[in-house]
Amino acid sequence: MIKKISELTEAINIQEADLVCIVDSVNEKTKKATLSNLLKGIVPKNAGAHNSIYRGKDITDLFYNGTLSQQIANQTFDDIFIGDYIIGKVSKRKYLVADINYRLHCGDTECTTPHILMIPEKIMGTAKMNDTNITTGAYVGSKMYTEYLAPFKAAIQNDFEISHLVEHRTYLSNATSDGYETAGVWMDSTIELMNELMVSGSNMIHNMINGTGIVQNYTIDKCQLSLFKLDKSKIIALNDSGERQAYWLRDVVFASRFATSGNRRQY
Repeated sequence: MIKKISELTEAINIQEADLVCIVDSVNEKTKKATLSNLLKGIVPKNAGAHNSIYRGKDITDLFYNGTLSQQIANQTFDDIFIGDYIIGKVSKRKYLVADINYRLHCGDTECTTPHILMIPEKIMGTAKMNDTNITTGAYVGSKMYTEYLAPFKAAIQNDFEISHLVEHRTYLSNATSDGYETAGVWMDSTIELMNELMVSGSNMIHNMINGTGIVQNYTIDKCQLSLFKLDKSKIIALNDSGERQAYWLRDVVFASRFATSGNRRQY
């Protein structure tokens, strides 16, 4: 007698290398395939489908042997799912696949390069947004943008090599008034801090109106990353010791504060 799933007391742990039986009801035949090949067969070969599945597999070897680059260029993304990770060549840090084709067709000059967006699993260090509690010049005018991001960008470039980083056009705030962004500029970009929309999917504390009508808040980073949709725990950042660690976002909250996320609260 076959028991109902609810009556089973032990979980079945299927690994990607395990064989899975596939019943062909039309030809009344049973075939076998590994789970990894089964996923390739049933998941459509496009960014949308792969953005909808969280896996969390190590795909480092596929990156270094060129397999991933080919799959990205072809836009099939066969061996790439959300939560998968690559170990950095130099730093040995873990970088997570956070979204696929997130910025495709965006920008004042259209981004036409297929890509995956990755974030470090843990914070890479600590740095100030500014030396004092100001938001003058918004993100582009901050010490973080002009100076303090440089060593972290260098570390990422060393881990992936510059040829693997997609330069694209993005719109970043460069002026504030009374604690909200008042101007921005299109710029070339490869590596930036995330904004609140990418992390939370909404502007919870980002100063949007402030009684002045619509403020200067244009951005191509306009929706939550798939990683955070599928695994909310990834919004909380950890340091190398495994402790919770807040991290900066590039949004202005008020005259003396940029947004942060990933600790006890969003502020």
